[in-house]
Amino acid sequence: MRALKKLPPHHAVALATLAVCQAGAWAQQTPQLQTVTITAERREESVKDVPNSVSTLAGEFLDVLNTSGQDVRGLSGRVPSLNIESSYGRAFPRFYIRGYGNTDFRLNASQPVSLVYDDVVQENPILKGFPAFDLEQIEVARGPQGTLFGRNTPAGVVKFDSVKPGKSLEGYGSIGVGSLGTVNLEGAMTIPLSSTVSTRISVLDQRRSDWVDNGFATGPTQQLEGYRDSAVRAQLLLAPSKDFSALLNLHARDLDGSARLFRANIIEPGTNDLVAGFDREAVYHDGKNESKLQTLGGNARLKWNLGAVTLHSITGYESLDTFNRGDIDGGVAGDGPGFIPFTSETADGMPKHRQITQEFRVESNGSGGFGWQAGVYFFNEDYEVESFSYDSGNAGAQDGYQRIRQKNDASALFGAVTWQATPALQLRGGLRFSRDKKTLNVLEYTNSGFAACVGPSLGIIPGDIKCTLSELAGLEPDGNLSASPSDSKTNWDLSAVYALNKDVNLFARAATGYRASSIQSAGAFNGKSVATPENNTSVEVGVKADLFDKRARVSFSAFNYTVKDLQLTAVGGAANANILLNAKKATGQGFELDLTAYVTEHILMTLGVGYNDTQIKDPGLAVSVCAACTVTDPTNNAGQALIDGNPLPQAPKVTTNLVLRYGRELAGGDFYVLTDWAYRSKVNFFLYESTEFTGKASLEGGLRMGYIWGNGKYEAAIYGRNITDTVRIVGGIDFNNLTGFINEPRTWGVQFKALF
Repeated sequence: MRALKKLPPHHAVALATLAVCQAGAWAQQTPQLQTVTITAERREESVKDVPNSVSTLAGEFLDVLNTSGQDVRGLSGRVPSLNIESSYGRAFPRFYIRGYGNTDFRLNASQPVSLVYDDVVQENPILKGFPAFDLEQIEVARGPQGTLFGRNTPAGVVKFDSVKPGKSLEGYGSIGVGSLGTVNLEGAMTIPLSSTVSTRISVLDQRRSDWVDNGFATGPTQQLEGYRDSAVRAQLLLAPSKDFSALLNLHARDLDGSARLFRANIIEPGTNDLVAGFDREAVYHDGKNESKLQTLGGNARLKWNLGAVTLHSITGYESLDTFNRGDIDGGVAGDGPGFIPFTSETADGMPKHRQITQEFRVESNGSGGFGWQAGVYFFNEDYEVESFSYDSGNAGAQDGYQRIRQKNDASALFGAVTWQATPALQLRGGLRFSRDKKTLNVLEYTNSGFAACVGPSLGIIPGDIKCTLSELAGLEPDGNLSASPSDSKTNWDLSAVYALNKDVNLFARAATGYRASSIQSAGAFNGKSVATPENNTSVEVGVKADLFDKRARVSFSAFNYTVKDLQLTAVGGAANANILLNAKKATGQGFELDLTAYVTEHILMTLGVGYNDTQIKDPGLAVSVCAACTVTDPTNNAGQALIDGNPLPQAPKVTTNLVLRYGRELAGGDFYVLTDWAYRSKVNFFLYESTEFTGKASLEGGLRMGYIWGNGKYEAAIYGRNITDTVRIVGGIDFNNLTGFINEPRTWGVQFKALF
C-alpha cells in the first residue's frame, strides 16, 4: 500500500512516544487501563478485537468539552482524522473523516459521514447537531460502514450512546460559569420505579451572552454571538424478564441564538492573514441575524432473547423546525468594510420535517466458532425547505422566496458472519443490498431582486424584474423543476483479526460504501443539479495492542481508499452558485495512531495522530472561482479553475490531539491538572486553490485544574478553552469579496459537579 510506503515525519512522534513508554520503569502500583468496549459492529466487543479503525471519547474528557458550552464542533480534532465545521454556527455541523466529507450548505444536503445517536441515524445535517451530553461513549468508526450501517456512510460513522437507566438511584448535577457570560447547566438522574422498571432524565442548558457589537448604528441586530441551547432526554427501561427488555427514549432541543457571523474583507489580499487592526468583537452589518431551532424525537429499542437467537427492533422518529438568517455579504454595500458591490441577506428554514426509521435485526447466540446477524431496514423522510432573500438597504424587505419539498424512501437487507477459523484467526464478512429513492419538487418561487430570469444562465443584473416559478421552469432544459433519482447498491466488507498473542492483534479490512444521489433545486443563480451515487472502496491494515501489563494501549492503522463518481459541491464563486458535481475519482491514503498510556503513576497521556493525503482526480473538471482572490490553479478558457490534483476541501493533511492528566492524592481527596491540545494543518475552503481561501494551520489548547473529594462525589475545577487566544479564519464566502468567519474565542470559567 502506498500509505505504508510514504509516511510523513509525524510518525516519528508516535514512535518516539512509544520508545519513552517502553524505556520507563513503572512501579507496581501504576494503574492499569480499563478495557474499552464498543459497538461499532452492532454488538459489544473489546475495541482491540474489532478489525476496524475506531477511536472513542468518554468520561471525564467529554465533561471537559461540555463544561465550557462547546457544541458538537468541539469534538473536531479530538480523535485522529476527524474534522467538523459549520457555516451555520451551532445548528448545522459538517463532518469529515479521513478528509472525506461534504461542504454543501443547503438544508437538504447529504453527507458521507453518518451520525447515529442511540442507534438511530440522524440523516438531515440539522439533526446532527444535537448536543453531546450524558453520554456513555462516542465512537468514531472510520472508513466505509456500508454493511451494518447502510448508505451515506462511505467515510464512516460517528456513534453517540447515551447513559442508560440502571437499577439504582444515582445521578449528577453540574454548573459551569465562565467569561462572556457563559453558563453550562447539566444533570441527570436515574430513578428505579420497581425491580423491572427504571427511568433516566438528562438535561442540558448552555448559555452565552452576546459579545460582538454591531458598529452599523441602524442595523436590526446590534448584539451578536450569544445563544441559549437547551436539550432534554427521558428514557424508560422495562425489563420484566431476562428474555425481554424495552428501552424507550424521548428527546428534544431548543436553540435560540446567532447565526454564523460573516465578516466582510477580513483577509489581507494576496495572503491568508487577517487584515491589520482586525477586531473580532465588532462587525458592521445592515442585515438581521438570528438562528432558531427546535427538534423533537423518540425511539423504541426492543430486545427478545429467543434462545438460539436474539431479536432486536429499533424504531425511530425525528422532526425539526429551524430558521437561520444572516448578513451574507458581511457588511454594508457601498459603505464597507472594504469593497462590497451588492447586498446579500438570506435565510433558510425547514417548517416541516419528519424522519421515520425501522430496523429488525436477528443475531445468533452462543459461544461457538460461527456467529451471524441479519436484518431489514426501512427509512422514510419528508420535509420542506424555505429559502428567503432580503433587501438590507430597504429595511430588510423580502425580495425572494423559494419552497421545495423533498421525500426520501430507502430500504435494505443486510447480513454479517463471524468465523473463528483457528484459535488465533477470526474472519468476518458482510453484505448489504440497499434501495434509495428521492423526489424533489420546487413548490413556490419568486424573485424580484437583482437576480432575474434573463436567460439559460440566470444573470446578475440590477433592477426590479420579477422571476416566477413558471419562468424559472422555462429556463430548465427539460422544463421540469423536479427530480426523482432512484438507486440500488450492494455493499460488502471482508476482514480478519490475527492474535499474535493475548496482548497484540493484527487486522486487515476491505470494504465498500456508497452515498445515494443528491439533488439541488434550481434557484436564482443556477439551474437544477443532480449528483449520481458515489462509491468508495477502502483497504486498511493495522495493529492493536495492550502494552506493559495494560498500562498502555496502542492502535495503528494504514489505509487507502478510492471514491468513484465523488459527489462535490461547487459552492460560491463569482456567480454565487451552489451546484452538485460528480468527479471521476478521488483518492485518500494515510494512517491513524491512537495511544493511551500511564507515563508515570500520576500522569496519563492520550495521543492521536492522523495523516490524510487526499486528491481529486478528474482532468476535465472545472469550477467557478472567487470574485476577489488569488487563484493558484490553472484555468480553462472560461476562467474556471481546473481542480484535478487538488485535495478535498476542509481536509487537513495532519491532525494531532494530545491530552495529559496529572493527578495525585491531596488532603483526603484527589487533585489533578489536565491539558488538551488539538492541531490541524492547513485546509482549502473550496474546491479550487487560492491564496486567500486557504485556512492556516491551527493549534488550540485547553487547561483544567480540579479537586475531587468525598469519595468521588464532589468536584470543583477551573478551566480555560483556547487558552492561547488563537484567532483563525475557518471558512469563507467567496462570491462577493474576501469574507470569512472565525473560530471560537478564549474563555475561562469555574465548574462544580456533584454525584448523587
